[in-house]
Amino acid sequence: MGESITEGTIINWLVSEGDTFEEGDIILEVATDKVDNEVPAPASGTLVKTLFQAKDVVPVGEVLAILEVLEEKKSKSNSNMNSKEETKAVSSSAVENKANKKRTKLVQKVSNSTSYSVSNSNLFFSPLIIKIAKEHHISFEELARIPATGHEGRLRKSDVFQYIEDGRPFKFAQPVAEKDPTAYRIPQLQFDKGKGKVIEMDRMRQMIADHMVYSKHTSPHVTAYVEADMTNMVNWRNANKVAFQEKYGERLTFTPLFVEAVAKAVKDFPNINASVDGNNIIVKEAINIGMATALPSGNLIVPVVKNADTKDLKTIASNVNELAEKARENKLVGDDIKGSTFTISNVGTFGSVMGTPIINQPEVAILALGIIKKRPEVIETENGDEIAIRSMMYLSLSFDHRVVDGFLGGSFVRRVADYFEQFDTNRKI
Repeated sequence: MGESITEGTIINWLVSEGDTFEEGDIILEVATDKVDNEVPAPASGTLVKTLFQAKDVVPVGEVLAILEVLEEKKSKSNSNMNSKEETKAVSSSAVENKANKKRTKLVQKVSNSTSYSVSNSNLFFSPLIIKIAKEHHISFEELARIPATGHEGRLRKSDVFQYIEDGRPFKFAQPVAEKDPTAYRIPQLQFDKGKGKVIEMDRMRQMIADHMVYSKHTSPHVTAYVEADMTNMVNWRNANKVAFQEKYGERLTFTPLFVEAVAKAVKDFPNINASVDGNNIIVKEAINIGMATALPSGNLIVPVVKNADTKDLKTIASNVNELAEKARENKLVGDDIKGSTFTISNVGTFGSVMGTPIINQPEVAILALGIIKKRPEVIETENGDEIAIRSMMYLSLSFDHRVVDGFLGGSFVRRVADYFEQFDTNRKI
């Protein structure tokens, strides 16, 4: 699935238990990072048992199913070469024992919390429940106190979400044997959610929501703002966009110009092109610029211009146009959205003056570009200060204050603005 992928969601099994398949047949569909992937059969055979069901979230490396595979073994002799097929059955006992050991450890971990009263009789938590708990930072002790409505006392997904909607009343539950009258108790708030049309989030919207909450929880966000005079860039683009398309067959929007300038600024300040791994900072060698892009469904995706600092404007424009077209047609593949090291979000497309973007994890900064508007500005000329009509734009940089301080963040966003303002109006296409 790729180095950055840690888990996937099973969308659908296309082969049922007991069914046969040929090598290359699609066995199931898996969703990862907003892109759906088809998983082909490694060889011909029969599906013996599925270990996870549709909508289950499965970590990379877990066994999904037990297959009985047909292998062709070739034997050689001095006179001729004969081939024969023999059936090789793979035992599922080792896999199941491994899964049972994991479940036992989880149950023991919860059961050992003797200072808390446990309300659930069944302490087995499915991988989906554990994933939801991790995303919402719910401990095993807290999970054990959530009222369960599943079969034989099992905790269901709906139970956990209902508990979260209720305000997580057991989040700060105190030990039964150690009551402290001065300890803080979470108020039992009952929110009126109102009445109206109920729209269930689609899978992509759920993933976006999880990613945004995770990013805000992980990175202490700080946002710095600067203003840039875009007049030179705007005038050059207006004068050359027709000739550019005639020469290269590519539309010249502002996005390639933004990507080019941002890549140059990232090269000047490489520590902005980083991620955090525990107590280590990983400064990336490649400069891959992600572009926050709206899909026809209204959801958001981030296709990536790889190695943007090494490409000329024509190549960047070609990459940007191709990725935007594939996004509009829902044809992006996994490689198109992998590997970004810094992201830009053109909020000006929707008329926003500026924005406070949320960092695209595991990056440490994201740049929002506001709408370009003409307005009167005081400029310095040979004749002194004068008022002129200029094309102005606000830039806002949200950065992870764990590793990016005000000096680096402010210097970087100022450098981007400088590249915008100092755009060469005599540049040849």
